[in-house]
Amino acid sequence: MSSREAILSSIRTHLAASVPFDEPSESVSLAFTETPVTTSLVELFKQSLEAVNGHCIVVQSEDEIVQEVTRILGDREPRIAISDAPALERLLQVRPWTGNIFDYDVGITTAQAAIAETGTLVLDSACERHRLVSLVPPVHIAIVNASSIFQTLGEALAFIHQNGNISPAVTFITGPSRTADIELTLAIGVHGPQELYVIVNQGPSLH
Repeated sequence: MSSREAILSSIRTHLAASVPFDEPSESVSLAFTETPVTTSLVELFKQSLEAVNGHCIVVQSEDEIVQEVTRILGDREPRIAISDAPALERLLQVRPWTGNIFDYDVGITTAQAAIAETGTLVLDSACERHRLVSLVPPVHIAIVNASSIFQTLGEALAFIHQNGNISPAVTFITGPSRTADIELTLAIGVHGPQELYVIVNQGPSLH
């Protein structure tokens, strides 16, 4: 028998021996499919975001949004930059940012969608001029409608592209900025905000 034939024979033998182990276990499959899903998308998003050092606050009304933004700012008197989302100017009574974005301490935006399984925000530049506001100031506060939270990345992308238009830029944000490029030591806030607060609005959607 040649070396080639010996190798092929060995492969066939091992493949035949593995067949019983390749069959899915019926008991395991049934146990998985019968497991009830008790965690809502909002709860799952909150857990995922907090697992990557983000802060998540769930509110029920626009008044509570304003209250939570005020609470986050605390006694500080930061320079606040907001995106050009009309709802933010109406709620916060602040004009959209102008000038040098690096002079601002807090950036406030909305998010067009969120991904529950990773705690990720999805910001679509076709809907709102928020890219620099979300990436430059040391603190980022994002407001997202609970109805715009989806289980997976695919579902979130399908939602923001449901009108058929492809945005020139989509930003994905998962927790505060972080890197381990320097001697493999994790550092927070090197390339973006050091703190991320997400306010999930379960009341009427902001427009």
